[in-house]
Amino acid sequence: MSAIEQTEAARPRGTRLPRRARRNQLLGAAQEVFVAQGYHSAAMDDIAERAGVSKPVLYQHFPGKLELYLALLDQHCESLLLAVRTALASTTDNKLRVAATMDAYFAYVEDEGGAFRLVFESDLTNEPAVRERVDRVSLQCAEAISDVIAEDTGLSKDESMLLAVGLGGVSQVVARYWLSSESAIPRDKAVGLLTSLAWRGIAGFPLHAVDGQLSAEGH
Repeated sequence: MSAIEQTEAARPRGTRLPRRARRNQLLGAAQEVFVAQGYHSAAMDDIAERAGVSKPVLYQHFPGKLELYLALLDQHCESLLLAVRTALASTTDNKLRVAATMDAYFAYVEDEGGAFRLVFESDLTNEPAVRERVDRVSLQCAEAISDVIAEDTGLSKDESMLLAVGLGGVSQVVARYWLSSESAIPRDKAVGLLTSLAWRGIAGFPLHAVDGQLSAEGH
């Protein structure tokens, strides 16, 4: 059950919930409010009302709006990283790995809760704690991709990381454009197009470097 679904299921005011269930309910309500209004326009009153609880109950779990936002951000950064790692581990066929990784970003962006906006489109990026989390998850996703590239090509850590940052960056930027443009292109076709573009580039690297030099041969 998603955070949004948990919120809907647990919303009636006055219902006593176990602490973990209440926390999830509050996070689901906060996600709805932050995604709809942005951090600066959102108020704790709005979140408490959306959750169907009193504001003191909200403050029992989160001492302030920033702490609530960071808890939500941690949750969704972890979800993105897990999705990318799962995609990379889903197959040993490298072309399918590229497709699965691209699709992980598209699925993340397409999720109806809009959590990607907290990670990629936050209006609080000038807050060091937010910036650190966003940068960290981008780096962790790139590192996961980089490990696969390095293992298969023999490229150096720095070279593999450069390619991985490029693949991850392109994936999330194109996925966000696809969603915001309300494209008529179905997700699977959009992923296929982007995969073809990326694969034409990454497939040009040999499976292993020869004496530290890149071969001109493809896979």
